[in-house]
Amino acid sequence: MPELPEVETVARGLRRTILGRRIVSVTLGKTDFIDDPVALEQHLPGRQIEAVDRYGKFMLLRLSAAGAGRIPANGDATPASLLVHLGMTGQIAPHAAAEHREKHTHVCMLLDDGRELRYTDARRFGRIAYLTETPLAQELLGLGADPLEVSREEFASRICGRRARIKALLLDQRVLRGVGNIYADESLWRAKVHPARLGAQLSMQQAGTLRRVLQEILEKAIVMRGSSISDFLDADGEPGDYQRRHRAYGREGKACHRCKSVIRRGIVAGRSSYFCPKCQRAPRGFAALPLPKAKRKRDH
Repeated sequence: MPELPEVETVARGLRRTILGRRIVSVTLGKTDFIDDPVALEQHLPGRQIEAVDRYGKFMLLRLSAAGAGRIPANGDATPASLLVHLGMTGQIAPHAAAEHREKHTHVCMLLDDGRELRYTDARRFGRIAYLTETPLAQELLGLGADPLEVSREEFASRICGRRARIKALLLDQRVLRGVGNIYADESLWRAKVHPARLGAQLSMQQAGTLRRVLQEILEKAIVMRGSSISDFLDADGEPGDYQRRHRAYGREGKACHRCKSVIRRGIVAGRSSYFCPKCQRAPRGFAALPLPKAKRKRDH
């Protein structure tokens, strides 16, 4: 599922390609992932895309009330946003209107320059919602701090002293918005913290290190346009490159880049978690999953 770097990558691509464009019309396919399909058809035409923001794992297309003195066709002059969550396989990108539409294209927004902003999603685990200011504020209210902006003190206050596993805290969008399985594992490996340790067991120094490496990893991943594990493509239809820099995630059975021990996998917070058993000492009682036979044979 796209995490902060992937969503930021798509948001930056859309800012470069569709900012200032006006939505002329909307065509919908399957709509089970859209909060209110009728709202898109009624309220999007006539509005200008004034900004594209990222908020955690959400993208927000900020829409004009009545750009250039024009009231939208429905007469609604209230500023609003189109909230987009890519789910597991969602992609949003501009295309030439004459270009063949992919099979799983479910939203087409015709723009005033003749292109179409298309949302495709094979599995439809994403979400799209048209929200005015008050409902949007309520939607975002429960989300935690942005990991790229959080201060050392606030990060420590959100992590230290908690009786939850550190991996669970990093994944909890009420604590930090935008971190997912990939970048949680990568940052914990860099900080030499086991994913099953409790937040309360981290010292202030360890919390400071974890915050620093998390920010460095996220920033580098953004520069490299995110990680393409299976389906992720940016707004230009290109895969990211950061998966080539992974040091823990998905590397079960491979050698640790630091100590050459074998990377192991365990279940923490209901998710597969990858770690080095030597660099990241496990808390008492935690057991890694057995290595699959194929990986045991290959690595010995």
